Amino acid sequence: MACPIFLLVLLTYSSVVTAEIVEHHFLVQNLTLTRLCQQEVITVVNGEFPGPTIEVHEGDTLVVHVFNESPYNVTIHWHGVFQLRSGWADGPEYVTQCPILPGNKYTYRFDITGQEGTLWWHAHSQWLRATVYGALIIRPRNGHSYSFPKPLEEFQILLGEWWNSSIIEIENQALSDGHGPNISNAFTINGQPGDLYDCSSHGTYRLKVIQGETYLLRIINAALNNQLFFKIANHTMTVVAVDACYTNPLVSDIVVIAPGQTVDVLLTADQPLASYYMAAHPYDSLGFEYDKTTTTGIIIYENTTSSSPLMPILPAFNDTATAFKFYSNLTSLVNGPFWAPVPLKIDKHMFVTEGLGLVPCGANNTCTAFLGMQFAASMNNESFELPTKLSMLEASFYNLTSGIYTTDFPDYPPLVFNYTDKSNSLNISLVIPSRSTRVTKLKFNSTVQIVFQNTALVGAENHPIHLHGHNFYVLAQGFGNYDDVIGPKMFNLINPQKRSTYGVPVGGWAVIRFTANNPGVWLMHCHVDTHLVWGLATAFVVEDGPTPSTSLPPPPPDLPICSFSSKQIRSSNKGGDNAKSIFVGIETSGIAL
Repeated sequence: MACPIFLLVLLTYSSVVTAEIVEHHFLVQNLTLTRLCQQEVITVVNGEFPGPTIEVHEGDTLVVHVFNESPYNVTIHWHGVFQLRSGWADGPEYVTQCPILPGNKYTYRFDITGQEGTLWWHAHSQWLRATVYGALIIRPRNGHSYSFPKPLEEFQILLGEWWNSSIIEIENQALSDGHGPNISNAFTINGQPGDLYDCSSHGTYRLKVIQGETYLLRIINAALNNQLFFKIANHTMTVVAVDACYTNPLVSDIVVIAPGQTVDVLLTADQPLASYYMAAHPYDSLGFEYDKTTTTGIIIYENTTSSSPLMPILPAFNDTATAFKFYSNLTSLVNGPFWAPVPLKIDKHMFVTEGLGLVPCGANNTCTAFLGMQFAASMNNESFELPTKLSMLEASFYNLTSGIYTTDFPDYPPLVFNYTDKSNSLNISLVIPSRSTRVTKLKFNSTVQIVFQNTALVGAENHPIHLHGHNFYVLAQGFGNYDDVIGPKMFNLINPQKRSTYGVPVGGWAVIRFTANNPGVWLMHCHVDTHLVWGLATAFVVEDGPTPSTSLPPPPPDLPICSFSSKQIRSSNKGGDNAKSIFVGIETSGIAL
């Protein structure tokens, strides 16, 4: 019996020593860049746009020291990372932490567990993620391999947007006039607009390949407000993963990718020696004003003599059929690592309507939206407002939730109507939501099923919904109003795709299911940032499990502190000694109360 025990100890030791601590320093500061014939001041990390790529192995611990030398409050979100028992590092402002103030710092520390593939990081404070973002690559644990043929090389393709003005000023304008932001001036590939734009040919992204070889493209949509079609002239791609979840190989000549999503594809250089454009332009399902331009990069075959790249034919901007076909044809690789069968027992059912609405124009604002009102967005007619006195996770941990949030988010919309009937557009009795910070409390390890139902109250749109702290199964999707008899017959319970961000079809619905196995406070929101600031969000408060290993530990000592009055803490009998310790921390931090 000694031999098996020795092998067990050896294997355990091996798994431990292969894990590493990967440490980075992020310096957030302003930088002047030239794009589209003019200079613009943007906020970046380490003087790079996009920011630095982080590479880790599954099982590693990531430590990132963030120093904020920008003029703005900032936080960093590690998009798609589970943050198991490390919710203090998730990053959304006023949800899991207060912002890092100018001149201050915070260290994010968390383990990368049970995930491999392409994720990304970005600012989660105001609209700074327009320029504060970068790739997060999780490689298989040492000694393990990908669940697809090994490529010759890997490349990150980060799709973004560019404005010829301050993104903070654009956000402020969008909130003050109630109409929506100025459209971006260009889309970008790895920070470069591409040579179809003025003054952009010099920096156009170029990727060199060898004929006959296969490459892995890690595609990330970092755009603020746009879903995108991505295509490479004369080539097909094989999708092998989405949101760091392996998929059954899907051959496609096009990728559709929503803000927040990642798609890993294998590209085989199987065409004649030449140069080929990779190109992206918007998938716009609503039809409001948007940037109709196209960003490009160039794939150059080694030894080619051609100087004029071939251009792909991209779908029409409103080609919903192509978008739906791509999204709905993805399935999971069930024999891949970290796959778990779909849970069949459901503990909580939710039906969540989502979409745009209108609210009365705020004081001192000049609203230019419909009916002299300003845009709002909501889930189940609740338009989400972030607290500012205390982060929601601290409020939950210290039992100081009064005045921060309530746990009565409705499981169903307050009124049943024909959600996708455009004749209801601008119906004043339906279109005005309530403003609130209402969330849902979940038992640890409970299984939740949500039917997302889009509405057509102020236009019908595809909304990419992102759930922090969890992946979810996408069981089914369709158009029109969800039918609770027909819908379940469409469920894929065998190999549905798993994601952390999914686009609910325009004028349609999607059904997701997940297990709340991660204690903490987890934001769920539309990843179109315009819609997020208008209120298309809510959150889940997942209770601790029965053991220390299934419970959230206390916050790290350097967690940023909000500025709020001592009276609110002292008047809280629920906070006890913990509340007093927060108060002492605030008093000694130098932050004015």
